[in-house]
Amino acid sequence: MSKPQAPSLTLKRTLKAPAEKVFAAWTRPEALTLWFGPSDAFVNEAVEIDLRVGGRYRIVGRAPDGEPHRVGGVYREIVPGRRLVFTWAWESTPERESLVTIDIAPTDGGCTLTLTHERFFDEGARDRHRQGWTGTLDRLERMLTSAA
Repeated sequence: MSKPQAPSLTLKRTLKAPAEKVFAAWTRPEALTLWFGPSDAFVNEAVEIDLRVGGRYRIVGRAPDGEPHRVGGVYREIVPGRRLVFTWAWESTPERESLVTIDIAPTDGGCTLTLTHERFFDEGARDRHRQGWTGTLDRLERMLTSAA
């Protein structure tokens, strides 16, 4: 009998920004600090990025209620301007490591971003992350549009 597949989610966005600019937003701490998090009320206090395969990243943010959120992982694949694959684990539950893939495909007038998050602990975790990623991608889109 095969093991049931862990829940996953995929979100797509068409962005009016070049693929290289979108990639930089994901890989430069000063850029990521501006938009990463589920809402504008979420404030990033620290972003550390060692952008190389095997390098680590860590993001420390604070929710509107003051609760800190700390997430980090290891880069598994990096294709500049096109693809980022990294592990994802909250410091509060390091045993629940999942995997995030960001694919960026150039289009006329911008690019398409596809975020795939796999290997969730359960459907509840997937659903909470869907909400968080949706808000985060909304913020990315606004940041890219306002910086144009």
